[in-house]
Amino acid sequence: MKIFQTKIPDVMLLEPDVFGDDRGFFYESFNQKIFNQCTGLNHQFVQDNHSRSSKNILRGLHYQIEQPQGKLVRVVQGEVFDVVVDIRKKSVTFGQWTGEYLSAENKKMLWVPPGFAHGFVVLSDTAEFLYKTTDYYAPEHERCLIWNDPQINIKWPIDQSPVLSEKDQKGVKLEVAEVFQ
Repeated sequence: MKIFQTKIPDVMLLEPDVFGDDRGFFYESFNQKIFNQCTGLNHQFVQDNHSRSSKNILRGLHYQIEQPQGKLVRVVQGEVFDVVVDIRKKSVTFGQWTGEYLSAENKKMLWVPPGFAHGFVVLSDTAEFLYKTTDYYAPEHERCLIWNDPQINIKWPIDQSPVLSEKDQKGVKLEVAEVFQ
């Protein structure tokens, strides 16, 4: 597995070793021991999630203010632009974002540490998005930043307004959001 740093040092892009031939391909999508060795982290994952969305659907920017979740995310069908925002008040990268293209074709994964807001927009006709979390979903602690906060200024690679859930439409700006101290 190869590890690449993003412009926010705690967020890592992981590229698995893929073995392919004319029959198809094989790769180990997750191995706890290898993940820990390659990343230097020691997180245990407790929940796996799978979502399917259509083109221009934007999910996020979500986080849990208590029981914060680290997420290891990947796409198994289609393509998304995946975004992570640092919302740790004492961090030197507070309020900054990084984004990566994740697809079934490139097989890359993104490590989203606890203390970050996370979201993605679907670029293909549909996309299936898988993610492992380090803590359980706790809806009472879930919060949402608005996707188009001018202070964060995310450069989403879309040319129209995305389709948002009712919950995501109610996202708040960073300046008034509950953040990690």
